Amino acid sequence: MRTIAVVDDNPSMLQGLNRLLSAYGFRVLTFASAESFLEADAECEADCLLLDVHLRGISGIELQRQLISSGRDVPVIIMTAIDSEAIRQEAFDAGCTDFLKKPFLSKLLIDALDRITHEGSPVP
Repeated sequence: MRTIAVVDDNPSMLQGLNRLLSAYGFRVLTFASAESFLEADAECEADCLLLDVHLRGISGIELQRQLISSGRDVPVIIMTAIDSEAIRQEAFDAGCTDFLKKPFLSKLLIDALDRITHEGSPVP
């Protein structure tokens, strides 16, 4: 079973993504902050991370940078409700594999996850 870790500080978003991804056969781990993800990271063997940009505390992009600098190479999909070219560029520069503007179609997320988890390589 493919495991997706979702980090978002919006409880409704976490619940909705948990339901959606579970319905598509993913194992879902949810975290309300980057800090809570980092605390559990030793036990978290996710195939992909779905990170919100704007979190209380450490941002999703900063979390991605920390994971890369610590040698953790896991595909990351960044999502945000506040889209700008600067944020999008920062996310891709940090190494994200895909970028979704909230609200996004379920199909866009599932397609991105399928490409990542089935092919084993990030989306260019």
